[in-house]
Amino acid sequence: MITNAQVERWLREDVGHHDVTNRVPGETTGRLVAKESGVAAGLEAATAVFDYLDVAVREALADGTAVEPGDDVLRVEGPAREVLRGERVAVNLAGHASGIATRTRRAVDAARAESENVRVAATRKTTPGLRGLEKRAVVAGGGDTHRLDLSHMVMVKDNHIAEMGLEDAIAHFQEQTSFATKIDVEVETVDDAPRAAEAGADVVLLDNMTPEETRAAVAELADYAGVLAEASGGITVADVPDYAATGVDVISMGSLTHSAPSLDLSFRTGE
Repeated sequence: MITNAQVERWLREDVGHHDVTNRVPGETTGRLVAKESGVAAGLEAATAVFDYLDVAVREALADGTAVEPGDDVLRVEGPAREVLRGERVAVNLAGHASGIATRTRRAVDAARAESENVRVAATRKTTPGLRGLEKRAVVAGGGDTHRLDLSHMVMVKDNHIAEMGLEDAIAHFQEQTSFATKIDVEVETVDDAPRAAEAGADVVLLDNMTPEETRAAVAELADYAGVLAEASGGITVADVPDYAATGVDVISMGSLTHSAPSLDLSFRTGE
């Protein structure tokens, strides 16, 4: 849900203290146009910007829609000054989100070529203030959001294990969490995967393992019913097929959000 407070911050950042550039009289129309192939996302945020400025949004694609160069993504109509005020903010938000959705769709397609069951998930490596936009873009691309915030699942990471040991760290968090809270445990060796499952992990995160090591760890986890295997750590879209073929349940990728280039979009008025 995009709030007015968010839109106000976005617009204030762009307009500054003295906006002369957009002092244009009269009414106009505008359209957001794709300049390259991809997946549209962030249209809720772009629409919220124009709604806040009392600019009518006449058409907007649904998030997740595939676009080709020249396709209209969104059409607006209203006072020229307000259309122009909202233009750059809307383009930046939609372009950024569409870039994430596009990269996610490519990763999901690459995974599906090897396995119909593996999920491609994002991580918490998001831009401060834009997590909601970015996580929704991942969903638009066919991906899974993973944790939205720290409260959604306990992650037992290397620092926890270094301080308390693997089994003691898992036991420590089991004592503090609700029965409904899953525990995801990060391991760095094949031998530690079954140790984590035996100690009570719901998800075993196979961190920075090669596809070959990942396959071996998945085999070690086969005897632990209900325990999910998650591959993570520097995985790129090009790597996805190799990891999807190992039998993991989840491939989590920070690059979906922190490294996706914006989709090239252009805003044109008076057309």
